[in-house]
Amino acid sequence: MKTLYDVQQLLKKFGIFVYVGKRLWDIELMSLELDHLHRAQAIDDQIFLKARMVLTREHHLEEKRATREEQSRGKKVDRY
Repeated sequence: MKTLYDVQQLLKKFGIFVYVGKRLWDIELMSLELDHLHRAQAIDDQIFLKARMVLTREHHLEEKRATREEQSRGKKVDRY
């Protein structure tokens, strides 16, 4: 499991389709769904950790991209 698409396909096997409309929110919702699957023991630890690493990386990249876009527009970036 290496890409966000791979995580989407994993969730799809369980009938979970995520589309909120904003990529960052999609990643966060996928993370919640993944946690629920793991707690229910529907997926094993190794698959969970790999998928979680992918989602963490994608979340970080998406935050960086959003920050760069806001800065390029001259907006002040407010971090929480």
